[in-house]
Amino acid sequence: MIKSLACLLVLAAAPLAARDTSVATPSVIKAQVAAMERDMKPGQGFAWRPLLQGGEAIAAIEIWKRPGRPAVHPDQAEYATVIDGSGTLVMGGTMVAPTTTRADLIEGDKIEGGTTYPLHAGDVIIVPAGVPHWFGITGGRMVLLGTKLTQPAGK
Repeated sequence: MIKSLACLLVLAAAPLAARDTSVATPSVIKAQVAAMERDMKPGQGFAWRPLLQGGEAIAAIEIWKRPGRPAVHPDQAEYATVIDGSGTLVMGGTMVAPTTTRADLIEGDKIEGGTTYPLHAGDVIIVPAGVPHWFGITGGRMVLLGTKLTQPAGK
């Protein structure tokens, strides 16, 4: 019994990798968020870690402690649920000074003419492929559970 409990404690304390399953319970999500926060370095503004994986599909936890750069994913729609904290989403408009960071990511200096949406726990968002977006933080952090869905821009 003690050996089993010790084994459980070791497993619970280990960093969580993507689980090859279709379900993550609230306790699994909470444990992953806690593990990610423990792993974040002082001053680190963003962390991303897969939660579930099924083939190419990945659902991931994102922790935002400060705003990132405006982004566009040319061939991926971004679907997310705010699971904790609050922030803002600026979506649409025109990306200023776009730079291709990776094949699946273009970043810029700012977005002009976008629409601002307040975000709170429980809110669900979808950013179509090819649409500029930016997340701001209005509290200490914002935690998203999200996935990217392959979608040619404009579809």
